[in-house]
Amino acid sequence: MEEMYRIVRSERELSDLYSKSHIIEFLHKNLEQFRDPPRQIEEAVKYAFSDAEGKGGFVVLQEMDGSLTGVAVMNATGMHGYIPENVLVYLATDSSAAPLGAGADLLKRAINEAEGDVALHVEYDNSAKTLYETLGFTSKYAEMRYKKQ
Repeated sequence: MEEMYRIVRSERELSDLYSKSHIIEFLHKNLEQFRDPPRQIEEAVKYAFSDAEGKGGFVVLQEMDGSLTGVAVMNATGMHGYIPENVLVYLATDSSAAPLGAGADLLKRAINEAEGDVALHVEYDNSAKTLYETLGFTSKYAEMRYKKQ
């Protein structure tokens, strides 16, 4: 099985490979019970491709035998030190096409490509939490949110 990774930093680069809607649909489907609405996924991809000050990032595409099997979306925070420089917003693999361990390989590739530290949000009952911990992620804080009515 031939595995390839592509680091994509612009919408134009992405369009040479896949449509943005294909990537959004892939993530929406493969994030399963932890999925966000397609519009929110699209916003994270647009943010990754933004060249506005304090924004940016990249998308990592994982392909095996010419088929898309995984996608990671990394957003730059524009911060340094007290907030990690990057947030891994999405990581998903197609479990029907990707072998066991493909998600870990995709995550390692995204971490290696990122300049600076990486944070992510994971729900306590997400089985991927163990993978993140195995790769060195620690839980420094409990995130709390206030939603205005």
